[in-house]
Amino acid sequence: MTLKRLNPGPRMSQAVCIGDIAFLAGQVPDDLGADITEQTRQVLTKLDAVVKELGADKSDIASIQVWLADMADFQGMNAVWDEWVDRDAPPARATGGVPLARAGMRVEMIAVVALPKSV
Repeated sequence: MTLKRLNPGPRMSQAVCIGDIAFLAGQVPDDLGADITEQTRQVLTKLDAVVKELGADKSDIASIQVWLADMADFQGMNAVWDEWVDRDAPPARATGGVPLARAGMRVEMIAVVALPKSV
């Protein structure tokens, strides 16, 4: 089976597709000075854009891993998540607390998407 890469760069690809499954790179916020609600909005907006570029939509997201730099941000992240999530087709989700790559980064999300057709 051939791998297809979306927006490959020197370090990583935005997504890697294997058949009708896409594995997305971690989506991170742009504004590292923002609070958890704004950072979560930024990450979900980026996630939506990559999913759309793959020809899929929110209901095609199978799984999301949410990484928080501080588990005290869990409620704030969930408040934004609850506004965003497709209630008729919610993805499987896991949330954990981990040190993130850059100072000020409060949230990162990684998704697996079922593509409606081969990309």
